[in-house]
Amino acid sequence: MTHFGGMIASISGWGWTGIGIVGFIILLALAFWPARVARRKGHSWLLFFIFSLFLFFPALIVAYLMPNRYRQERRRERREERRDL
Repeated sequence: MTHFGGMIASISGWGWTGIGIVGFIILLALAFWPARVARRKGHSWLLFFIFSLFLFFPALIVAYLMPNRYRQERRRERREERRDL
């Protein structure tokens, strides 16, 4: 039983199941954040989604600290163009 402002509330097995389902839905929604950041930087969306399901905060930090592959490819192409000229 839990006390809420003088009232006693009891959560049944179905109540805990509902809380668990809502928590899992929130976890899934949050897992998209590092995955989207990684995708914008040219990395695997699926791998970061799985990574963030188990370790959300480390996945978020790694996603923001990783280099941008798209930017690196553009720099490489520009260097090659300069060499050709």
